[in-house]
Amino acid sequence: MPLELHIIRAHEFIQMGAHGHFDLAASKAALAGLARACRKRNIDQAMMDLRSLRPGPKPVFSPADLAALVNTFREIGFTHRQRLAILYHSDPHHRARLFAFLSTMHGWHVKAFGEFEEALLWLSGDLESETKRVRSPGEKAIPLQAGKPAAASTPVLVGRKHEVHARKTSARARAVRTA
Repeated sequence: MPLELHIIRAHEFIQMGAHGHFDLAASKAALAGLARACRKRNIDQAMMDLRSLRPGPKPVFSPADLAALVNTFREIGFTHRQRLAILYHSDPHHRARLFAFLSTMHGWHVKAFGEFEEALLWLSGDLESETKRVRSPGEKAIPLQAGKPAAASTPVLVGRKHEVHARKTSARARAVRTA
């Protein structure tokens, strides 16, 4: 099955100011323009290729910058059926993964990858099958109980006036079992 994919390179949306500092407003505007172009062409899969970025000792994006960029998706009408893969060369400050995590918290399908092939496989995968949980072969269900299990014949009663009736019913059930 063919895959229509838009690749967004880092230099297309990361904008720097006159002094070489990250320009959040210009970057948001550029990202919004790229996302609108995808929506206009009905492309639901995009890859943000950040491999050309070489992170320095300090991160370029603050957590607040990342949150503002994530909010750009909401502002431009990013839908839950669209997917965005973030491809990075190295992520020592965890910014690509934080961006993906923040986006996922908003319910969008965004995931960070270190390998191009993994990102492409994820983008081409079926969205419905991804949401279904698959158990591993060694996994087993463990039943949990809270407190003492109630006898099957014990009625569940609510309210203070029913407490006496519930105690009498439990006493009768114990007497029948011991007889």
